[in-house]
Amino acid sequence: MITVLHKANTRGHANHGWLNSFHTFSFANYYDPERIHFGKLRVLNDDEVAPGMGFGTHPHDNMEIISIPLEGDLEHKDSMGNTTVIREGDIQVMSAGTGIKHSEYNKNRDKPVKFLQIWIIPNKRNVEPRYDQIKLNEEEAKNRFSQILSPNPNDEGVWIYQNAWFHFANLDQGHQVKYSLKDPNNNGVYLFVLNGNLDVEGIELDSRDGVGISDTSIFNVKSNSDSKILLMEVPLN
Repeated sequence: MITVLHKANTRGHANHGWLNSFHTFSFANYYDPERIHFGKLRVLNDDEVAPGMGFGTHPHDNMEIISIPLEGDLEHKDSMGNTTVIREGDIQVMSAGTGIKHSEYNKNRDKPVKFLQIWIIPNKRNVEPRYDQIKLNEEEAKNRFSQILSPNPNDEGVWIYQNAWFHFANLDQGHQVKYSLKDPNNNGVYLFVLNGNLDVEGIELDSRDGVGISDTSIFNVKSNSDSKILLMEVPLN
């Protein structure tokens, strides 16, 4: 097994006043040649948007964009005519394809919104843009890995144009779970700790730490405290 550890305090950071953002991988003005991506996982931004503020209308193309709210309410508008609000417990996905414009704002004027912005490089270019949003069943993630994203439109969770699987897990202190890769010949896993303290095959992780795992088909996760984690299995090449 090969691992690469990214401690929370080594991430890129940009505070624009209205936006406080931590970048696991190179993004905007943060550049680290050793941290461009993990396989097809290109962006993992941990964002906090001030009350009533947000990202004005801007374009994307040929990227799979996943938003996962952690706290508060995020209002979304796009050039396909969608106007929605995504909240904690939701997951949103956009296949930008041939091109899409969208905006994202904190719907509340009295509290911040916190969310993960994740970009996955697609395996098909110039597809027709698409949007999807679902409510997750958090009970499904109690002391187990619950699938929230896959390559299959008929499978659990949302789907994207890539051979990738995302899972959530809410682990009680002392609980252990194993993860078996869906495609161990081609994929690796990036595990991101939302909160808590974990042990992943001897590597200790705290809140907002991340670890990339490759060259294995299965690994063990032990929770040293009540913990919540996001696991992203993606192609490495």
